[in-house]
Amino acid sequence: MKLTSPQKDIYAKERLTAIQAQRLAQEIAFAPVVFQISRLMVKFGILKLLLENKQGLSLSEIAEKSKLSEYATQILLESSLTIGTILLKEEKFFISKAGYFLLNDKMVNVNMDFNHDVNYLGLFNLEKALLEGKPAGLSVFGTWKTIYEGLSQLPSEVQKSWFAFDHYYSDCSFNQALEIIFSNEPKTILDVGGNTGRFALRCVDFNDKVTVTIMDLPQQLELMKEQINGKPGAERINGYANDLLDPKTPFPTDFDAIWMSQFLDCFSNNEVISILQRASKAMDKNTKLYIMETVWDRQRFETASYCLTQISVYFTAMANGNSKMFYSKDLENCISEAGLEIEEIHDELGMGHSLYVCKKR
Repeated sequence: MKLTSPQKDIYAKERLTAIQAQRLAQEIAFAPVVFQISRLMVKFGILKLLLENKQGLSLSEIAEKSKLSEYATQILLESSLTIGTILLKEEKFFISKAGYFLLNDKMVNVNMDFNHDVNYLGLFNLEKALLEGKPAGLSVFGTWKTIYEGLSQLPSEVQKSWFAFDHYYSDCSFNQALEIIFSNEPKTILDVGGNTGRFALRCVDFNDKVTVTIMDLPQQLELMKEQINGKPGAERINGYANDLLDPKTPFPTDFDAIWMSQFLDCFSNNEVISILQRASKAMDKNTKLYIMETVWDRQRFETASYCLTQISVYFTAMANGNSKMFYSKDLENCISEAGLEIEEIHDELGMGHSLYVCKKR
């Protein structure tokens, strides 16, 4: 594995002193405790109380205002104090900078709900998932082969957190992506793995002539139809049922553009090559293939790389057991092996997406 700057400079050397490294090791050992305490500091409203009371609050005042017992309050406060999300001065508690971000950073909130509702129980089976190449953690919800088959049957709170996570990371990149796609004036777009149709709706809103066909699993298309029903432009959105894991299933033809957003990361590299080969066969010399992914080693900020490599573990334990967030060279090799050529790469779309514009070689 070869990294480019700034990642290669960050990950090539020790960043911590011995004391800091020892502290990090303990934070790792107690990570499940830290996560749940911090989640509950948000849920019980304690961090919000401290943010609103700039003069600080005592233990008894926090217990009274949060309607928790003094014992429960003390457990939460003492743990949070040593975690670093709150401060203690003259017997008064205050919110820290980390606590502020825990409370107010939308990305943190989305990630925390996703990890608690979707991943937390299943991660207990991560070891089995790594050894077997199957999403062993998914058994906490059902017996499906992948989470995508069971999305419509997941508990409502799990569904809510899953879709909030998925939409948060994709939606903010759509405006920039649409400008790039429609600079080539496509009249027909194939949206592969289009999920609930959010991008398709953005397309028909952006251009009043374009028609979009969403290719996905039958159960996903049913969800999509419910979501777009009655929305402006919905009559120009069609569904095409397809099991993309079946290598014999061809792509439909005669599309000006093929769109894949946060889609290929749901498959192993061999499956990605198979999907892209079939896409290539459906393309002519004028067709553009747009692949949008959050590629972990093309991020501007190291924190984004950290988040993305941890999100990879969701795919291992819960989603399918054999995919991950892309390392750039892996994705580029898959594109090349499928008989496609990369024309352009647009980085830093939305929350750190990269948009690969490809054509048939």
